[in-house]
Amino acid sequence: MNLNRRQLIGSAAGCCAFPAITTEPATAAPGRDEELRQDDSSNCRYHLVLLGDSVFDNQRYAGNGPAVINQVRSQLSAEYAVTLLAVDGHTTRDIASQLQHLPKNATHLVVSVGGNDALANSGVLNRPATHSSEVFWALSEIREAFARDYGRMLEQLSNLDLPVVLSTIYDPRFQDARHQQLCVAALGVFNDVITRAAVSRGWPLLDLRVIFSEPGDYANAIEPGAAGGKKLARAIVAAVQGSSASASGTNIHV
Repeated sequence: MNLNRRQLIGSAAGCCAFPAITTEPATAAPGRDEELRQDDSSNCRYHLVLLGDSVFDNQRYAGNGPAVINQVRSQLSAEYAVTLLAVDGHTTRDIASQLQHLPKNATHLVVSVGGNDALANSGVLNRPATHSSEVFWALSEIREAFARDYGRMLEQLSNLDLPVVLSTIYDPRFQDARHQQLCVAALGVFNDVITRAAVSRGWPLLDLRVIFSEPGDYANAIEPGAAGGKKLARAIVAAVQGSSASASGTNIHV
């Protein structure tokens, strides 16, 4: 069962007690909210596609504010069409199924995924250990497994021969310092893989940990709101418009 983004950050610090959040099943991208998800690209020079999870598929968390895809559209010129293939609850392994629906005229890909991969491994923080080395060994195994899955995804993206922008996993914003530290530490294992992947390929990177930097960027402790989405959209636009102009190495957008 796919789990939504709301459960990621709280479960990442599994040894802490967080309020239960109801799971909403993820829905396949094709056929759902087509007017929101895809533009008419017939007269557009560029076609940007958003892949991943609820970082982009966030309408249910935006309240009365605009979803990220609408914020991106509002900041791009009419030369760009934008399609949303990201699905709340999807993991790195699900990107392959999203790519099956990739528009033939896609010109740019932006990917934000990995949070739900972290969720699936959050139980490690409750695992009994006699020595600290046991904890580090468990984390290293999790990291290696994620690196393999993320690497397979990167190969699928590379084979498309299109400009690709990657994204880190953002930090939560808990008021309790201990909760916050546990979450950030747990997610660091996955963010290390993502950052290294971007640098090794010279692909642009959206650092969501830096983009969502203010309390007002969040709708609650674990979900960015419309204000954060506006900042994210601005970074997406900058990364996409600069992806063809600079081939000298990874640019980090915040």
